[in-house]
Amino acid sequence: MLPGCLESVAFADDRLVLVDAVTVDRTREIARLHGARVEERAFDTFAAQRDAALAFARGEWVLFVDADERVTPALRHEVLATVSQPRVSGGFWIPRENYLMGRRIRYAGWYPDYQLRLLQKAAAHFDPRRPVHEVALIDGPIGYLREPLVHFNYRTLAEFVHKQERYCRLEAERWLATYGPPRRRAILGQPARELWRRYVTLQGYREGPLGALLCLLLAYYAGKAVFLARRLA
Repeated sequence: MLPGCLESVAFADDRLVLVDAVTVDRTREIARLHGARVEERAFDTFAAQRDAALAFARGEWVLFVDADERVTPALRHEVLATVSQPRVSGGFWIPRENYLMGRRIRYAGWYPDYQLRLLQKAAAHFDPRRPVHEVALIDGPIGYLREPLVHFNYRTLAEFVHKQERYCRLEAERWLATYGPPRRRAILGQPARELWRRYVTLQGYREGPLGALLCLLLAYYAGKAVFLARRLA
């Protein structure tokens, strides 16, 4: 996924790829072949990794793009126009289009799926209480861009399940840091709320059978995260 990502951000003054120090694949070589600068850091949390990327970055503005994401020409134009303004916000939310199993998903919370990714380096740091699904904290006003970032999310159902299993413990840790130990009733209440939110409120039913399956799985993992949080408390 990395070459396509780097090609989509070729307009940047400096392209930085931050690599987990224990990575043993060809990420470093591929990044350098495509003109990117490579830095390494031992991974602890996603939030700390993003803070490290901010520290390594050389520019005034930083656009975070994951390897499975692409910056479209329209978004590139909007980003460059935004950062060229003399006085703008300290960060910008960018809408994101998610493709799951080769299909663009518009409902169940998958669009506009705003991501706070364009950051003024001096005004941003990441919330340490969110070890996963990290969000930047901005010193100053925050704006919104119109053009979407494209995200080639889960390519197979097995990949989706595998990632949710990995994230479950991190979500449990985030729950404890944010809300404290969950009540027993939350083991059933949280997945019920998540299913209603995804399938009804966010109209996941409009995605047909795939939408129903995704909503059910996300509800299950919401309950599993609460269960783990109780065990960790």
